[in-house]
Amino acid sequence: MAHFAEISNGIVTQVIVVNNADCGGGEFPESEPIGQAFIASIGLGGEWLQTSYHSNFRKTYAGIGYAYDAEADVFFSPQPFPSWTLDSNHDWQPPTPKPEGNWMWDESELSWVEVPVG
Repeated sequence: MAHFAEISNGIVTQVIVVNNADCGGGEFPESEPIGQAFIASIGLGGEWLQTSYHSNFRKTYAGIGYAYDAEADVFFSPQPFPSWTLDSNHDWQPPTPKPEGNWMWDESELSWVEVPVG
């Protein structure tokens, strides 16, 4: 099965599954324009891009609310916290690195809080 994400203003609004036969039975990137033509033929408008369930291309599997960077041709997750910034690899980075162990981010304190184990 192939997966296609609808992109509106750089944000994924929905993801659908398309049968491999309706994508020409081939592999990405050859399958993408065939799948896009199939999607249009069933009456779905908009911009549709193929996404990889196993993250084999376009960085990561596109989920609803994910962003698409057309220049880099990658999908990336929504910003987890307002203080986190996007790095050049399209990964969100906290203001301070996560310590070793079991920690969670506290946005109100802008710091890591240790989570007890057990």
